[in-house]
Amino acid sequence: MTVSDALIARTILAGTVAEAAPARDLHSAWERDAPEPAWAERRLREAAEATGAAAPIAPPTAPPLPPAGDGPLHGLGIGALQAAYAAGATDPVALVAALKDRIARHPSGRDAVLAPVPGAEDAARESARRIREGAARPLEGIPFGIKDIVDCAGAPVTCGSRLTGDRVAEADATVVARLRAAGAIPLAMLATTEFACGSAHNPRYGAVGNPWNRARWTGGSSTGSGSALAARLMPLALGTDTGGSIRVPAAWCGITGLKPTRGLVPRTGVAPLSWTLDHVGPMARSAEDLARVMPWIAGPDGTDPHAAGRYDASRARGLAGLRVGVAEGWFTAMQDAAVLAAWQAMLTVLERGGARLVPVDLGPVATAHQDGYTIVMAELASLQEPDLDRAAALDPGTRARMDQGRHFTATDYLRALRRRPLVLTQVLDALGDVDVLVTPGLGGEAPSLDSLTVEVDGTAHPLQAVLPRNTMLFDYTGLPALMLPTGFGRTGLPVAAQVVGKPYDDALCLGVGEAFQRETGHHREAPPEAG
Repeated sequence: MTVSDALIARTILAGTVAEAAPARDLHSAWERDAPEPAWAERRLREAAEATGAAAPIAPPTAPPLPPAGDGPLHGLGIGALQAAYAAGATDPVALVAALKDRIARHPSGRDAVLAPVPGAEDAARESARRIREGAARPLEGIPFGIKDIVDCAGAPVTCGSRLTGDRVAEADATVVARLRAAGAIPLAMLATTEFACGSAHNPRYGAVGNPWNRARWTGGSSTGSGSALAARLMPLALGTDTGGSIRVPAAWCGITGLKPTRGLVPRTGVAPLSWTLDHVGPMARSAEDLARVMPWIAGPDGTDPHAAGRYDASRARGLAGLRVGVAEGWFTAMQDAAVLAAWQAMLTVLERGGARLVPVDLGPVATAHQDGYTIVMAELASLQEPDLDRAAALDPGTRARMDQGRHFTATDYLRALRRRPLVLTQVLDALGDVDVLVTPGLGGEAPSLDSLTVEVDGTAHPLQAVLPRNTMLFDYTGLPALMLPTGFGRTGLPVAAQVVGKPYDDALCLGVGEAFQRETGHHREAPPEAG
C-alpha cells in the first residue's frame, strides 16, 4: 500500500497545531501567583508523598484467582493462566511453545511482532520448576511483549527507525527488569511507530494491520502491543503513552490499557519522545489482569528523576456510592453516535451498580490539547536534533512533527509549559466532588490505512483530528487513565470508554474497570481470525 508523504504530514498534524497567540490567560510576571512550569511537577509530587512513597511497601496481596479457564492456551488471560498453572493443567513451557507457534502462523505475527526475545524457553523452564516446587513469584510464567522503544537486554531495540541500525539493548529497562524479577517472561519485541511519533506506515517495518480488519490501523504508537494482545499472541504487553499511545491501540483493538499516573512507572531504559509527557504502562485483556501487574512495576527506581509514589491497591473500591464525573462539551464533540451510545451504556451499568453520575465541567480543553502537542513536538525536535543531517531517512510523519517543533518559538514552548500547572489545578478542582471521570474513548472506529481518516457519523476526518482528542489532556496533566472496550461501532469494530482518576488513584480506575467488566463481556470478544 502506497500513501503519499503529503497525506501523512497533513493527517498527522491535523488538530494539533494552533496559531501562536499572546498568553492573555496567564498572570503577569509581577503577580504573586504567576505560574512556573515546575508547579505542575510539584503538585504531582505532593500527591506521590501522600501514597507513603518513603515508607516500606508491604508485598501486595494478589487478587483471588479466577476459575481455571478451558479452551486454547493462547486465549487465556493472566489470571486464568495463573489458575491453570496452580491446577497443574499446563505450565509455562507449554504456553511459550504454543504462543511461539501461534506467532509463526498468525498474520499479526508478521507485522506486530518484530523479533523474539532470546532466552524465553530457558525462562519458561525455570518458571515451570519454580511452580512445581511451590516457589512461584507473583507473575511466574506470564509471557509479555515489549514495545520497540523499551530496552530488553540482548534483544534488538530499534525504535522503529532506519536510523538506529541493528542496535541491541545492553540492559533491561526498569519496567522489564521488574517484570522479570516477578517471574514474567519477555517473549517478543513489538512494533511501534518511529520513535513513538511517526505515521501508521513505518518505513522500516511497514504498517501494523488491525486484527479486527487488516485494512484498518491499530492506532499508535504502541501498534504492536495492541495488535498482539487482540490477536491472542500473548497475554501482556508494555506500551508508552505521550498523547494516547497506550489508550488508542487499546480502544481500537478491543483490549484494556492503563496510562498510569505520571512517574508511577519509571521511564529508565525507555527511549524518550517527550520528557515532560512520556508515560510507561501495561496493556492486557482486562482491568483485573492489569491490577495483577501494576504492583510489581510501580515505584521510583532512583534513576528516573520524575519517578515517584507507589501503587496503592487499597484505593480500589466497589461501585456503591462511587461518584462518577460526566463531562460533555469537548469530550462528546467529534464522537460517532455509536461511540456515545456505548459510553452511555457503560454509565448505565455503573449507575445500576450503585454509582452516582455527577455532571462536571473541566473548563476549556482545546488550548491545553494544543499545548500538549506544542510540548511534544518541541521536545521531539530537540531530541532528534543530532540526526538532522539524516532527516531524509525519517518517516514523513516523524519529519513533519519534528519540522513543526523546530518552527515553534521558545515562547510558544514555555507558554505551553506555564499553562500546565493552571490546567492541572483547573482539572483537579473540577474533579473535587467526584471519585473518577468517565469519558467516551476515541471518536470512531479504527482508521483506514489507505486514507488515514476516521469516520464520525459518516464523515471522514483526518486521523489526528480525532485520535488524541480525549486522551492528550491526561498526558498533559499526568492523571491516570484507563481505556477499556465498551462494544462495537457501525462496522463491527471495537469502541471504548476511558476512566480517569486523580493522581495515584490508578487502582481506583482499575477497580471501576473491573466492576464494569464483571457485568459485561466486551473485553472477552476476540477478532474472528484470532479465534
